[in-house]
Amino acid sequence: MHTGEQYHQFFLSSRRDLAVRDRFQQAVLGRVAKGAELLDFGAGTGIDAKAYASNNHRTYVYEPSPSMRAHLEVYCRDEIANGSVIGIDADLPCRVDAVVANFAVLNHIADHAPLFAQLHAVVKPGGFVFASLLNPYFLGDAKYGWWRKNLLNLFRHGSYSFDTESGIHRFAPRLLARAAAPHFRLERWLPRRLGVLTDPYLFMRFRRA
Repeated sequence: MHTGEQYHQFFLSSRRDLAVRDRFQQAVLGRVAKGAELLDFGAGTGIDAKAYASNNHRTYVYEPSPSMRAHLEVYCRDEIANGSVIGIDADLPCRVDAVVANFAVLNHIADHAPLFAQLHAVVKPGGFVFASLLNPYFLGDAKYGWWRKNLLNLFRHGSYSFDTESGIHRFAPRLLARAAAPHFRLERWLPRRLGVLTDPYLFMRFRRA
């Protein structure tokens, strides 16, 4: 298990992950209005939250890991002091224009239906949930036995999980869309066509119904 500091340093030193993070942030910033308020769900050490706050978006942060949260409080101390980053608990006491969940936060949750029901009360009408998830079709994982072993489960059931320290689940987009309904509808997911075989992450946007 990474400490908050280890996680932070890893993600700030990985060119590939920095590129993915930048794509995610730009996709969010390109879809929200000026001054829109955000909830960074599973905010980690605050890397994304700091970027959103720097673009004048008040950002609520929920992070259940004490180690991650402690590092977030250091990394975003100025933003916390001026009120542009606000820590909240699992009750999610806020109303926002969009919920963002980067770097496979939703892959740690087995059943998304209760979460989407909760987020329906958090997201304002017309708002959305935007998430990046581990791509279950990514051919780069074919070298691993767990991927080959679970391929049939993916096509039969739309999901699979395997034993890891953090308990990772992988989902086909149709399963997330089913869990989101009736509170949200799946508006778009990327990549499509051949990209779904070569990109390790799926970006999915759910519009509040």
